[in-house]
Amino acid sequence: MQHVELITTAILLGWVAVVIMLERFFPYRKGLPFFREGFWTDLVLYTFVQSFLLKIIIFDYLILPLDQRFEFSKLHLVTGWPVWVQVLFFLITHDFYIYWFHRWQHHNPVLWRTHEAHHSGKQVDWLAGSRSHAVEILINQTIEFAPIILLGADPVVVPIKALIDAVWGIYIHANIDVRSGRLQYFFNGPEMHLWHHADHKEVFHANFSTKFAFWDWLFGTAYLPGHKPLKWGLYYDFPKDYFLQHVFSVKRFDERGLRRRYPALRRYLLALPLLGRRVRSFVKPRRAAAPPVPAAANSSKAAV
Repeated sequence: MQHVELITTAILLGWVAVVIMLERFFPYRKGLPFFREGFWTDLVLYTFVQSFLLKIIIFDYLILPLDQRFEFSKLHLVTGWPVWVQVLFFLITHDFYIYWFHRWQHHNPVLWRTHEAHHSGKQVDWLAGSRSHAVEILINQTIEFAPIILLGADPVVVPIKALIDAVWGIYIHANIDVRSGRLQYFFNGPEMHLWHHADHKEVFHANFSTKFAFWDWLFGTAYLPGHKPLKWGLYYDFPKDYFLQHVFSVKRFDERGLRRRYPALRRYLLALPLLGRRVRSFVKPRRAAAPPVPAAANSSKAAV
């Protein structure tokens, strides 16, 4: 089991490298910076910290106690199936669920509060998909992984399914100019999903599919015009800070007013961009110093 997790992690890291390279050479939206706004929030707080903590809560404090209480996994309902059949079964059934739940989130004002953070980024790239409210992740990943464990699936199905989710999530949000042709009727990609993140009214209730685009085409929510969006993100102001984003989902507030009212909050929010610039300057390679130019050469250039 441990070697499977190592292999899936290596594949994921390799896929990240490939997608980043494709974004540089074949950008859907030219000029998008690598360290775009919210990059460190998405990478550190959403991708690492939140994912690590929620994984413990979902598996150790939700799914495991449920299985210990009712012992569903001992029924071995899918244990005899080949592993690839198990993976395909949970892949399709969960994708069908996520289509309808995602669609419900866009129609229900309460559930929208758990999803709006995912749409708040105005610069969508390979990392943008990691920005998801903690409650949204708790709901969706519990419903995703609980059946795998409770129905007695092979343990390797969990890391394989998680890898497919991560790979596909990175792909559909990637800033890559893809032309899938007829495949876009079956498999979801950046062509449709980047439109889903656009700040355009015509797509607020369209393109809900995650992996299989045929859900959108089948249920009449597909939108794929022959041009690209002009802007992305939400049409209203949304906090940029991770913690304020979660507070905003419960209680609406004016961030500028809070800054004026609470000096400590103002200092905290001002410190974050400074920290980000420090990190960027550390990560960005320094240019080699130019060799000294002889005085004779300087004088000849000045004469020209």
